[in-house]
Amino acid sequence: MNFELGPAGEAAMRLVFTEVPQPALTKALIEIENQARQHFGSTLKDSVIGYTTLTLFFSASTLERDRTEAWLKEQAEAIALVDHSGAEHSATDVVLPVLYHPSVAPDLEWLADDRGLCIDDVIALHSEATYFAYATGFAPGFCYLGTLPEALQTPRLDTPRPTVPAGAVAIADAQTAVYPCESPGGWRLIGACPEPLFNLSNAPPSLLTVGATVRFEPISETDFRALGGVMP
Repeated sequence: MNFELGPAGEAAMRLVFTEVPQPALTKALIEIENQARQHFGSTLKDSVIGYTTLTLFFSASTLERDRTEAWLKEQAEAIALVDHSGAEHSATDVVLPVLYHPSVAPDLEWLADDRGLCIDDVIALHSEATYFAYATGFAPGFCYLGTLPEALQTPRLDTPRPTVPAGAVAIADAQTAVYPCESPGGWRLIGACPEPLFNLSNAPPSLLTVGATVRFEPISETDFRALGGVMP
């Protein structure tokens, strides 16, 4: 696989694979990240995996840029020798309950009408797929999941909503996600998940992590309320 290396600010290094995002590549990045934690120890302050990137953060006083770059190059070249073809998903790690209903999903009816589907078709398409967690970002606990069935792929809103409730299940382009907290957002809202995605009391605090596989399970309004969901 082809890759590039370079600085990412004063005290960070970034490895970028110039490849199409795929679960096998993400798993390779996770492997390098785990090796980096062992190799650099306490000098490594943080690390972030993107769709095709890994960024390592150090303090300015501990970053030895040339040595870090050489180490990353060695790891990337070794990973590049591995055949990454194969199944896109492993066994499902996380099942998230979702209420698919217009009362909690203001874009659900619009999406069905726009695609010439009934709401039940939209629910089936979204919930019968298995998704891979490619990256985290935007907000603590927010995880970018792919790949959305082609029939549901749709652009973001032209004007983001000023407020999206916590637990909102959303789609944008070829991705789906759950908003872990109330925030602005421009994704299309098609459901609501009553299960908290981020809790500082848990270890790890985020329910979804990069590399996980995720499935959405339709539930009734009664079950939604029983699990702590709040209707508008």
